[in-house]
Amino acid sequence: MAGAKQGGLEDFEKLTGQWYGVSQTEVPDTTVRVAFSPDDRLLVHEQTLPEGRRLVVRESETGEIKRTVDPGTGWSGFRLEQGGQLVLETGEGDRRWEDGGWSEPAPGRPRPSARPGRHECREGRPRGSWRSPDGRFEVRVKDGDLMLGERGAKEDRLLAADDNQGVFRDPPLWAPDGSRFAIWKTHDVPERQVHYIDSAPDGQLQPKHFTQDYPKPGDEIDTRAPWVFFTDGREPVAPDFSLIENPFECRALAWRQDSRRLTYEFIQRGFGKHRVIEVDSEAGRQRVLVGEESGTFVFVYGNSFRHDLDDGREILWMSERDGWKHLYLLDGRDGSVKRKLTDGGWIVREVVEVDEEKREVLLKVSGREPDQDPYFIHFARVSIDTGEMVALTSSNGTHDRFERSPGGSYYTCRWSRVDHAPVTELHRWSDGARVAVLAEADDSKLRATGWPLPEPFVAKDREGKFDIWGIILRPPDFDPAKKYPVVENIYAGPQDSFVPKAWQPWIAPMHEVAVHGFILVKIDGRGTANRCREFHHFCYKNLKDAGFPDRIAWIRAAAEKEPAMDLARVGIFGGSAGGQSALGALLFHGDFYRAAVADCGCHDNRMDKIWWNEQWMDWPVGPEYAENSNVTHAANLQGALMLTVGELDTNVDPSSTYQVIDALIAADKDFDFLPMTGRNHGSGETRYGQRRRVDFFQRHLGGPQAPVR
Repeated sequence: MAGAKQGGLEDFEKLTGQWYGVSQTEVPDTTVRVAFSPDDRLLVHEQTLPEGRRLVVRESETGEIKRTVDPGTGWSGFRLEQGGQLVLETGEGDRRWEDGGWSEPAPGRPRPSARPGRHECREGRPRGSWRSPDGRFEVRVKDGDLMLGERGAKEDRLLAADDNQGVFRDPPLWAPDGSRFAIWKTHDVPERQVHYIDSAPDGQLQPKHFTQDYPKPGDEIDTRAPWVFFTDGREPVAPDFSLIENPFECRALAWRQDSRRLTYEFIQRGFGKHRVIEVDSEAGRQRVLVGEESGTFVFVYGNSFRHDLDDGREILWMSERDGWKHLYLLDGRDGSVKRKLTDGGWIVREVVEVDEEKREVLLKVSGREPDQDPYFIHFARVSIDTGEMVALTSSNGTHDRFERSPGGSYYTCRWSRVDHAPVTELHRWSDGARVAVLAEADDSKLRATGWPLPEPFVAKDREGKFDIWGIILRPPDFDPAKKYPVVENIYAGPQDSFVPKAWQPWIAPMHEVAVHGFILVKIDGRGTANRCREFHHFCYKNLKDAGFPDRIAWIRAAAEKEPAMDLARVGIFGGSAGGQSALGALLFHGDFYRAAVADCGCHDNRMDKIWWNEQWMDWPVGPEYAENSNVTHAANLQGALMLTVGELDTNVDPSSTYQVIDALIAADKDFDFLPMTGRNHGSGETRYGQRRRVDFFQRHLGGPQAPVR
């Protein structure tokens, strides 16, 4: 049996490092840099050829290679200047390709200051000023009172006296004409504090104590709402609290250009409502302009997107209202749907860029390509005016490194899978057609070592309704004639999906276990994100499910394909929400899982951070919190358990782990516990924690075994 000796970090490091080195065998052209000429006519890219690393100049329209250039030296970058002049950027300076050779180094061009990339999302709240746009007025807060000063006036004017009901402390947001301003009034409450003891601090003998503010589900929280004040002495416009009952957050304050209308967003406590509120400050009217509501939850911090067009006459809005995450064009006058821009049994993953001038939107989408993994990321663009969509990628893999030419006529992108090395392509923007394959990463040397790449696998869920996707990771010295213990690396948090899709020969922390004689699996079961609403919202008030029946069905189906998987020896590990699930495997499915390592788990959702848990478990705190708690069900423990936690975990209150321990002791259950001094969240992924995890699984699951004859 391959593996580290129990208690031997040196042996663990040696074996892990040996196989890591094999996994990092050179795979040329995994990442390929590309540069276009300013007129889009030509492009240059890196490529590894049998004779070495080269620069390849191509015609953009056809992909035809115009010349291949030997740099003759290393480079930090390269570019094509006007007229197709190839410039190599080196540490000694720029060198130009002239008459079949390189010029002498010369000082490089000035580098542009850092700015957002072409397709980088630009987000941010409008920034107010304490002074009005014309400098005539200035807002001040004095002893809790909101004051307005005017140029030439001897005294400030009192706008709002301190009423002990809230404070004005954020900068005001002035209307464009300077006649009025909006400002948040915040109601502060004392926040819960979590206490920490650093038992063995560096540089001193005695422990250290510190605290941090840490609101938990059900706690009273700070709230805020906007007020509008006028410079001409009119009565202010107070918030209409009936439109924003039980707020979790109010945000994104913005004026329209008429200096009359103001908008902001409201997120309800429990995440059942997400609204855009419009305030007509002249008439004093307030209304819900756009409303998103759900009987389960609106995943505001993951699925929402809003972009106002033409001063709010139209609004781009993301919604799951039809069961799939899609982009809508709304009428900014009343919030009604003008056009559904995307539609079908697939989802928009992200709005990458909105081109207001050309009236089109660049998107990342998933699930639109038939017969492909529905989690693969593809790029597409959609017309705001017609809803016509152009698929910009279609290759059977997940896509990244999307870069458009300066003139916008072409773009390059890269695709890969966990079992397919990256391919870099050139496409035409007008119709998304592929012009040429620029480079294909060559993994022949890696394959020659015998390194087993991860294998994607799909099987039906508990009811045979949904496809469940995952990967199988075999140990590098895999012998198909033997039987191997199976270990699942779980993270079932509803905020995302987690099975790797892109090229990644070494997948941490799975390989740190696999190389010691285990078959590893990772699965996205029901309740995780990036599928349809029904698939995702299965998690609502139901975190203990964690998709386990789907996972077990998947593992059983995988074992039919791979007989080396020994389903009598199945283990599981995870951290944070994955730690909660890992322990849950032994509490709720101890007839299938035999051993679990749970690191820094949020074992009771009342003990963890407020937003993450109220998002899925709702508010007010109901009996579902206790029903989903590992503490409540600790007496059901079957199998071997190891708990780990960092004493300084500022992400998940360490007491969550200690309360599970208390319940396990009360139930007279045996378990291992590894407290990590001086460590924060994820301490189980330190090398020592990883070694102890492997030792634990070897002790309780064993290693590769020859079948009994």
